[in-house]
Amino acid sequence: MNILDKIVAHKIKEVQEKQSKVSREELKTYPAFERKTLSLKQFLLDNSKTGIIAEFKRKSPSKGNINGSAEILKVTSAYALYGASGLSVLTDENFFGGKMEDLIQARVNEVPILRKDFMIDEYQFYEAKAIGADVILLIAACLTTQQVKDFSALSKQLGLEVLLEIHNEEELGHVCDEVDFVGVNNRNLKTFEVDINTSLRLFPQIPADKLAIAESGISNVDTIVTLKNAGFKGFLIGENFMKENDPAAAFEKFSYELKQKIV
Repeated sequence: MNILDKIVAHKIKEVQEKQSKVSREELKTYPAFERKTLSLKQFLLDNSKTGIIAEFKRKSPSKGNINGSAEILKVTSAYALYGASGLSVLTDENFFGGKMEDLIQARVNEVPILRKDFMIDEYQFYEAKAIGADVILLIAACLTTQQVKDFSALSKQLGLEVLLEIHNEEELGHVCDEVDFVGVNNRNLKTFEVDINTSLRLFPQIPADKLAIAESGISNVDTIVTLKNAGFKGFLIGENFMKENDPAAAFEKFSYELKQKIV
């Protein structure tokens, strides 16, 4: 059993337990369930922003502990202040050290928030809406094409945008009309090996009407310039900032350097 299989197996049990405590109907009564969501698409097309979807992540299966002391409000507020087009907040606790409260706290920022988790059940989409997410992640590697279509349709009903994550040519078949963004994960979720060329190889095959987002393995501004020139509109970066003692300062410096390069 690879890492992704283990995560999904645990997630199935986790969702069952959550549903037994808080029903879908109860989630609909949460204040955030009625809020108007922000559009990541609009933010990514705003040239005054960096195009970066900056992530808050405490740990990962491949790296272990990344940053256990970072404060969610301080970090995400800096991300928003210095030009992030979006925020990505991990809500998986067992493998990534995230929690629902992280996203709830980050919601004070007027920037689109991606709920970063392993979405395998309809319940999680109501949950995402209830805690204030604007975008959800669907990972092709652990979903069927029909699940992607069904989950994307549900997301649209809830007012959530959809980021479909792929890693190879075969997973391009998961792209459907309801998907807003196609993210190319340069990290193989089954082996956790990283290769930035994965994005460059797959970009020409991504439907032109889907905004392309490069994910993982981005650690310098030159890589973003290369990906931007190839046609990518978004760049999901987490570990590069979170591994620093001061992720907020690291993002501010990176954002400044990127703007200088692009100008």
